[in-house]
Amino acid sequence: MSLPPFRPEDFDYSLPPERIAQTAVEPRDAARLLVVHRQNGRIEHRNFRDLPEYLTPKDALVLNQTRVIPARLQARKVPSGGAVEILLAQKLADERWLALLGGKRLKVGTQLQLEGAPELMAEICEAREGAQRVIQFNAPIEPYLDRIGELPLPPYIHQKLSDPERYQTVYARVEGSVAAPTAGLHFTPELLLRIRAMGVSIVYCTLHVGLGTFLPLREEQIAARRLHAEYAELSAEAAEQLNEVKLRGGRIFAVGTTTVRTLETAALYALGTPPEQLHLAGYQPAESCPWRPLSAFSAQTELFIMPTFKFRAVDALITNFHLPKSSLLMLVSAFSSRELILQAYQVAIQEGYRFYSLGDAMLIL
Repeated sequence: MSLPPFRPEDFDYSLPPERIAQTAVEPRDAARLLVVHRQNGRIEHRNFRDLPEYLTPKDALVLNQTRVIPARLQARKVPSGGAVEILLAQKLADERWLALLGGKRLKVGTQLQLEGAPELMAEICEAREGAQRVIQFNAPIEPYLDRIGELPLPPYIHQKLSDPERYQTVYARVEGSVAAPTAGLHFTPELLLRIRAMGVSIVYCTLHVGLGTFLPLREEQIAARRLHAEYAELSAEAAEQLNEVKLRGGRIFAVGTTTVRTLETAALYALGTPPEQLHLAGYQPAESCPWRPLSAFSAQTELFIMPTFKFRAVDALITNFHLPKSSLLMLVSAFSSRELILQAYQVAIQEGYRFYSLGDAMLIL
């Protein structure tokens, strides 16, 4: 199978800095909604609270219920006292974590003392690519996070949130992410109740956003069709609900790229795809049957969705506006087309939409 000649630069665009949202609009569903129709390229300008107009009682809305942990910690090297910033990325064992460290001379064996909890120590056990390190705490870190940790806002947000809950979805319940699934930030309890009252099925999955969201995309990842691994889960009950939706002729609306990654992983598992082949199987031609039942699963997924990927589960996508040259922009382009998405982004810039995590939203039908 020949690899498509994509480079990160193929998914680049220019964004005026003032278009990067520094604060979130209130109420949440007052955000704007750019609606893109894939079949004819038509673009509409709506508000997020208008979303129910695009749903029918047969449909399902799938939400990622992950919750962001206060994963940013401050520490000092022992005995020098040099400052170190720790961004927890993934729990590997009881007290062992993969983390992104900021500081100087962070060698294996370096001892770190956590600020705000002097009894809590960590040791650098393994050096990985770039600033990634495996660190071992002397006690479980979770009980300390609410007291000494901070929410790891993306680097392009320069203002501290007055209310940390504004960087959580209203349905966040399973702790484990280092960044929010931002498409879900626009939902209010009232909007979800309106959607449920229509008869739309509201279904939950879990994908814990990991370290890759903070790292630049590399050409080697595109060539290998493997993205950073993230833990994802679709329960048997959720899979059954979505299979019922498909059987009654409904559509699956995925809220966010994390939900897409979870559902398309479930679709590939349903084909009996071995985990080590998922990154390639998604690019095989879709079966003559347009749909097969989704499979429940709980595992790390490295699925990289880029143009030429064959979607088997998702029918519509709700998403935010993503960074240039990112894997998320590649996923959105795969769901529509690179040309239409880049055109839609230019329209959004001209019309004053707000971009990135705290910005406005898109609906791709």
